[in-house]
Amino acid sequence: MAPSIAIPSAAPGQGKGEEALRRRNEELERELKKSLEREVRMREELMRAWERLRVAEEAEERLCCQLGELEAEAVAHAREYRARIVELMEQLSVAKTTPPTNF
Repeated sequence: MAPSIAIPSAAPGQGKGEEALRRRNEELERELKKSLEREVRMREELMRAWERLRVAEEAEERLCCQLGELEAEAVAHAREYRARIVELMEQLSVAKTTPPTNF
């Protein structure tokens, strides 16, 4: 509960000022309550955003690992293909230099 301010009883001529102070005090208490509620909502929203950020960072890490693995696999495939092309070029070269045999 929000804190309140006690206003002591005063002389009869101070009734208007006292009532104005009481209304102002009530207004300030309402504003304080709204402010505290808004702070709670903002804190909850911040926590949700923090959790989304954590999930996004974990997903980014997983994607980076997967990308690294795919790049390594692509390099391995490229090396295999290159080796196979070199092998086929050598076979073709040998076939061109060797005269055909007639049976």
